[in-house]
Amino acid sequence: MRTRPTLSWTSTEAPLPRTADLDELTRVVARGGVAVLSGAGLSTESGIPDYRGESGSLRRHTPMTYDEFVTSAEGRQRYWARSHLGWRTIARADPNDGHRAVTALREGGYVDGVITQNVDGLHQAAGTADAVELHGSLDRVVCLDCRRTSPRAELDRRLRAANPGFTGAATRINPDGDVELPADVVRRFRPVACEACAGVLKPDVVFFGENVPRPRVEQCYRLVDDAAALLVLGSSLTVMSGLRFVRHAANAGKPVVIVNRGETRGDRYAAVRVDRPLGPALTELVGRLGTASPA
Repeated sequence: MRTRPTLSWTSTEAPLPRTADLDELTRVVARGGVAVLSGAGLSTESGIPDYRGESGSLRRHTPMTYDEFVTSAEGRQRYWARSHLGWRTIARADPNDGHRAVTALREGGYVDGVITQNVDGLHQAAGTADAVELHGSLDRVVCLDCRRTSPRAELDRRLRAANPGFTGAATRINPDGDVELPADVVRRFRPVACEACAGVLKPDVVFFGENVPRPRVEQCYRLVDDAAALLVLGSSLTVMSGLRFVRHAANAGKPVVIVNRGETRGDRYAAVRVDRPLGPALTELVGRLGTASPA
């Protein structure tokens, strides 16, 4: 399945009712067997803005697409210059109360599996080591020629060595690790090639317009099939790569609960739509269920 390069979505229907009450959410999760699908909204409280919220970066920024990255050397230079700075911010980010609450629900036996659309690694940092990274992770790099993977920290060292005078200042970080940089700063940046074959290096993430690996998609479908309910956290569900799992759960008759700020493209499939900040809402949920969030 190819991730649709849909950068925005506007509902053509009247908004469906939303609530700040957690009673129904608590009842669904208390029964256990929940699969979680998380999006960028879960990481905003860690200082990483989402794409489509009130301060979403799509209001000022168009993410890199797969086609541009693989066909344009200039596009790759721009991406790596900006991502070189942005990745440092992502790497320093800490899990927030929402991530810790998901881990507590997982350890408490309420959540059976976690699928995340995020590439920031914060679920794993919070203790959910088996979270399925639907769109990959920024802390890995892959060569498009020989397919060798390597740690992002290794690439960071090589880029620093290749650009000793690079002093660009990031003005805004985006969920994909990209930042805003002036064009003249970008032009001075020197990308590096794969050490094994001199091929093109790419972050091991799924860009807009790129295929999500089929085995990963099938793994996510299995998690949804095995679940009793699907809990969506902080995702607008604009792109089909996440929305398809919501549709799949709803078509199977499984309750879908969405916790998000504002409308989502999947609202019509949800049994209940909670509109509250993720950290406080999930912390309250954990408290109601008597499961202690790990420190």
